[in-house]
Amino acid sequence: MALAFSHVALSCSDPLATERFYTRHFGFQRARVIPLGDAQIVFIKCGTVYLELFAADAGQSPQPVGDGPHTPGIRHIAFQVDNVDAILSAMGADAQVTLGPLDFDAFIPGWRTVWVADPDGNIVEISQGYTDEDAPPPLD
Repeated sequence: MALAFSHVALSCSDPLATERFYTRHFGFQRARVIPLGDAQIVFIKCGTVYLELFAADAGQSPQPVGDGPHTPGIRHIAFQVDNVDAILSAMGADAQVTLGPLDFDAFIPGWRTVWVADPDGNIVEISQGYTDEDAPPPLD
């Protein structure tokens, strides 16, 4: 069985604002729109990464803070960039920083990360300099 990552689905209070955020700052573009009567599902993609955008049901959920919720579920989504500070500068007022930027040179020289909130408060990690470990310990 071949396995490939498919997508992350986001429930959005304003799907158009969410789509604009990810297209403007992370290079996503529309891949498909599926009409569902008065609603729609929008798939956006960047390379082989897809986000599936749904209109959220009415009601409020607690907003995540810092690097995201520390309860079961999705903590945050993340993107690798060449320069965290340049991305933050380009994002301007859209860069709603929730944590950082932080340097993780003690683990990987040059690793730097910041977390921002998207229009729905989902936490997005923006990171530079991460590299895999040459020989990670095996899973026991």
